Amino acid sequence: MADKCHLCLLGLIILSSLLTGTSGVDDAQVFISSGENVHLPCNNALHDCKSTYWIYNRFRHSAAVELIAGGIKKKDIERHERLSLGSDCSLNIKNITKEDYGFYSCRQYVNDKQQGTDAPVYLHVLHVSSSSSQTEISAGSSVTLSCQLYSYSYAGVSCDDWIRSEGIQLFWLNQAGVKLIVSGTRYQKSARGHCISTLTTTLLNEDDNREWR
Repeated sequence: MADKCHLCLLGLIILSSLLTGTSGVDDAQVFISSGENVHLPCNNALHDCKSTYWIYNRFRHSAAVELIAGGIKKKDIERHERLSLGSDCSLNIKNITKEDYGFYSCRQYVNDKQQGTDAPVYLHVLHVSSSSSQTEISAGSSVTLSCQLYSYSYAGVSCDDWIRSEGIQLFWLNQAGVKLIVSGTRYQKSARGHCISTLTTTLLNEDDNREWR
């Protein structure tokens, strides 16, 4: 095995993509792995995007940040280079990071008056990291992969309580897409609650360029 091998660290979660809200507009639940690009739908868009505003909150009581105003991207925000507005007024975010999770809201204003209700989108980010650097990875060494779901807190409900109530599970797959059977000494799995899962394995020569998801 080469001293510098590449482990493809991908997050995978199986879930329902939309949960119906009670406001008259669907509450979109979007799950994405860090490093990917995401498309957040605007379910209340009008005939063009000049009336579209996108608002973001990372935490329930954090200050709202205006990302898009009147169809124009704000340039005084930290991640403006990764944002764009789609032709359907959706919000596109490139190269997702774990800090991008949170509550996004699409609003419509015409003549300074809000039209209809907000179209909320909850973005949940699955982030996988390794305990070892690439220079430390070699046959015989132990590697621990950590998979964490970063999720917006609903009305003070913790990630653990929410993911359990929705019946969502985190699990690990091998390179063939088969769920890993954690037994014996090959793999050890542990979990800190329902939103964090870790996988530890001792690397073999045949693990060069192997992928765990």
